[in-house]
Amino acid sequence: MSQSALDNLVRIGQLKAEPRNEAEVGRMLAMARTRLADAQLASLSPEGRFTSAYNAAHAAALAVLRWHGYRSENRYTVFQCLTHTLNWPAPRWRVLDIAHQKRNLAEYEGFLEVEESAITELCALVTDLISDVARLVES
Repeated sequence: MSQSALDNLVRIGQLKAEPRNEAEVGRMLAMARTRLADAQLASLSPEGRFTSAYNAAHAAALAVLRWHGYRSENRYTVFQCLTHTLNWPAPRWRVLDIAHQKRNLAEYEGFLEVEESAITELCALVTDLISDVARLVES
């Protein structure tokens, strides 16, 4: 993992260094699991399932960032840091960036058009993310 890259983000104000809080990390990971389960409920609207999957991704990505001793107030940065916190290649975390852009359109412009295939892809990626975070945290 690239600690120096994370420290550089602290220097430019994109991250804040904070001591690791195991309880907080555990709560975020539990929240990610709950949100992912919600995203897989067929009774929810596609918009609700997408939002739940996106929120699961954010909670898991923030959990691993907190495990490393950092915090971000910028959702995009949390996803971008997966390169440094989990060694995720850019093509993987960029799927989360696309979801972030869709989430922003929904939140700030009231527009969300999402296909079932995008929800399925996002849920699969979030499942991997949660597993990778859990493996790191529990090791």
